[in-house]
Amino acid sequence: MSASATTVQLVQLAAAAADSKGGTDPVAFDVSEPLPLVDAFLLVTGNSERNVAAIADEVEDVLLEAGVKRIRREGRQESRWVLLDFGDLVVHVFHDEERTFYGLERLWKDCPIIPIELPATATAE
Repeated sequence: MSASATTVQLVQLAAAAADSKGGTDPVAFDVSEPLPLVDAFLLVTGNSERNVAAIADEVEDVLLEAGVKRIRREGRQESRWVLLDFGDLVVHVFHDEERTFYGLERLWKDCPIIPIELPATATAE
C-alpha cells in the first residue's frame, strides 16, 4: 500500500505553503505501510518560533482553501514543534533545534520518500 494520489497532492500544497513562509528542508515520507491510518508525514523547518507559527498557519490556511479540514493541532502555543493532523497527512513544522533533537528522519528512514516539487521562485539579477 502507498500514499494515495490525493495525499501526494496535499503534500505538494502543504510544502508550497511552507516554502512561501520561509520553511526549509521539506521532506515527506509515505508512512502508509507502518501506519495504516496515515498516508504521509511532511517535515519542514522554521528558523524561529514566529516563523514556525507562520508556516503552520499558512499550511492550515492553504489546505482549508483546498477543502481539507484540520483534525488536530498541537504545539502552536510554544511554536517549537507544531503538529497539524489532516487525517491522511500529518505536517510537522519544527524549529531547527527540535528537528535535529527529535530526528524523525531517522525514525522513518525505511519509509519511501514522496518527492516534493516546489514552485520555481523568480530570482532578481
